[in-house]
Amino acid sequence: MKQNDKGGRFHRYDGPAGGWGSAKSVTEILAREHIPLRGSRQLVRQNKPGGYMCVSCAWAKPAKTHPLEFCENGAKATAWEITERRTTPDFFAAHPLSVLEAWGDHELEERGRLTHPLRWNAQKDRYEQVSWMSAFDEIGRELRLLDAKQVDFYTSGRASLEAAYMYQLFARMYGSNNLPDSSNMCHESTSVGLPESIGASVGTAVLSDFQNTDCIFYIAQNVGTSSPRMLHDLQDAAERGVPIVTFNLLRERGLERFKNPQRPGEMLSNKETRISTQYCQVRSGGDIAALFGVSKALIEMEDRLKSLPDRIPPGDKMPDHPSEAGETAFAASMAAADKMNILDHDFIRQHTTGFEAFAEAARRYSWEELERVSGLMRADMIQAAETYASARAVLIIYGMGVTQHLMGVENVHMIANLALLRGNIGKPGANICSVRGHSNVQGQRTVGITEKPGLAPLEKLAELYRFEPPRWTGRSTVETCDAVRTGQSRALVCLGGNLLRAVPDTVAMEEAWRKLRLTVQVATKLNRSHVIHGEIAFLLPCLGRLEVDQQRTGQQSVSIESSVAQFHASKGTVPPASKHLLSEPAIIAGLAQATLGQTAVDWDEWVADYSKIRSAIELTYPETFKDFNKRIHHPGGFSRPLPARERKWVTPSGKANFITPQRLFPDFGIAAGEQTLLHLSTLRSNDQFNTTVYGYSDRFRGVEGTRRVLFMNPLDMARLGLSNGDPVDVTTAIDVATKRAIEGLSVVPYEIPQGCCAAYYPECNPLFPLSHFAPKSKTPSYKLLPVHVSGSVIPLEQA
Repeated sequence: MKQNDKGGRFHRYDGPAGGWGSAKSVTEILAREHIPLRGSRQLVRQNKPGGYMCVSCAWAKPAKTHPLEFCENGAKATAWEITERRTTPDFFAAHPLSVLEAWGDHELEERGRLTHPLRWNAQKDRYEQVSWMSAFDEIGRELRLLDAKQVDFYTSGRASLEAAYMYQLFARMYGSNNLPDSSNMCHESTSVGLPESIGASVGTAVLSDFQNTDCIFYIAQNVGTSSPRMLHDLQDAAERGVPIVTFNLLRERGLERFKNPQRPGEMLSNKETRISTQYCQVRSGGDIAALFGVSKALIEMEDRLKSLPDRIPPGDKMPDHPSEAGETAFAASMAAADKMNILDHDFIRQHTTGFEAFAEAARRYSWEELERVSGLMRADMIQAAETYASARAVLIIYGMGVTQHLMGVENVHMIANLALLRGNIGKPGANICSVRGHSNVQGQRTVGITEKPGLAPLEKLAELYRFEPPRWTGRSTVETCDAVRTGQSRALVCLGGNLLRAVPDTVAMEEAWRKLRLTVQVATKLNRSHVIHGEIAFLLPCLGRLEVDQQRTGQQSVSIESSVAQFHASKGTVPPASKHLLSEPAIIAGLAQATLGQTAVDWDEWVADYSKIRSAIELTYPETFKDFNKRIHHPGGFSRPLPARERKWVTPSGKANFITPQRLFPDFGIAAGEQTLLHLSTLRSNDQFNTTVYGYSDRFRGVEGTRRVLFMNPLDMARLGLSNGDPVDVTTAIDVATKRAIEGLSVVPYEIPQGCCAAYYPECNPLFPLSHFAPKSKTPSYKLLPVHVSGSVIPLEQA
């Protein structure tokens, strides 16, 4: 697969996150998209009451905002959407799709906004303009000819609550529960793991927890790239002296140092804020072992405390082992300070089950095994445990670095276990913060986008709309991919996104994609999922969230849900890119009417007035969306009710559950000692968001002009006889019946644990087998894949 990189340059970046580099990057993209003035005016309204919600990350939107409530990547997302560039029918007249297949992701989207509805002409191999009515009629006709089980309705994370509710209703009235979505590929491990642990499918944190916490554990999420606005909250906490203990695979600048672009004095001085007070580099797949190590240290400190005579002064009676001595001293000092327990036994007794089994498992693991699997030293885990035990309220933040694993659900269980040990759920400053990726990826699940019928209010939908919803279990994203590959899926309707680039096994999926009878793509820009297509293909351009959405009753607003389960209104502020665009609700309504005919839903009235969609959402989910239309425009939005925030546990036991993983690491069945074997994790640059690539600059990692790189530990490079910039081939080391390889990646030395390597997503997705996912959540394991890296092996002792 050709990627139009321009030749790489590699250097060491020594600056902080933010700072002048961020300001320069924002200026450059506004100029590149020809919107220096208009873009600047719009950015002032981003994530503000009465303005629009960012189409990039899902981080929280405060009621009291900063003067500029956007980050570098958020500015890029805004510029990308309101660009002056256009992809018109004339462009497609000059470019057959077979030619566009050779273009890279950046080059396709950089062409600009789509302007007209399009249908693929097979004889000319080009998209051609078509009327909206003709498009709806033909799509509806094709869908009626298919069995509903043969059709999949995919949703990306950018769709509003209103559009997502309409979309799931259309799919279910059509007869399908095949509602795969981007959540399946990122935080489904959260949606499965947290309900089992605490009875909530999302994190329990609220934004005020950052002001009330006295310790933060930050696990497997790169704030500088994925949610930079959170750096303001981390900076405020760090400046108050809150210790921030980080567990992450790579050294990432946003987790180390930050220079705030909104503080003139800071920008004009050498002042920076240190973010992490302790930085633990965990090997890929070593998170369970690392968290078991912290838990083991806490439990063993408690055991030693219980074995001490009452009120013994620290140091009076020390065991022989130096590590035990330190832990005993710490436990004794806690006792001397009238903190008689390391663990919160009242909370454990009143609110939890499963503690004894978990504690016994933690005691049973040897420190040697935990060190080997986690890549951390015992002292590192003990230090983290002492910081944790000293805190009154600990906020635990985590991201896709733990969810996109074969053991992603178990990783989430371990995070919950750690929180439960000291009652760090459901009190100010102490909660679990699951950092979602896309701007409404959490919200679309809240309003019914799910393949699991047990999670959708089917009885209420049947009552409201007088139809019988399907009860069978639909397909998740990887199951949809498998159904496309095997021919069980015949049609794919995509509400946004770039699904073909987001999924694993890219080469096999592109071949299968072409065999679909029908592909329908609702989008704002051209991407690879559009140039690879089915026998009949439509490309339907929609309004972006930043654009004025004028309907029959006036300008409309939409709503989204943030990572901390707050619902916010969003109102577009720029003119549409083309007069031929329709809004997502209008497109969904058009498809529904053409496919279903007469129903109990007045689709036209919903499109005319989105408040009626919100009223329908409230009728469907009365507890979650009480007074939806009244509250949605409040500054800061309003909170989704979560019983776990109040220490009410919606679980079969009625309590929060300690759930003990049965192992520390997956068994890949690969013989130990294979010298070319490394564990690959994929990551994003700071010049992209998900599959959208804004450019070829990864400033924080010192990579310019290319995305075809492999980050490696210098010792591994030396062992394999490699130097900075050398080309290597990477081959998948599992499921070897099918060869999966990427040739010619450039090696870049980086601070990553030995035995691990990293490369960019989605370029390395062809290496990942479709079957390589967490069994319970079916989330692809993009953060852990055994691979072989080419090179002349040198014994490590000679390297």
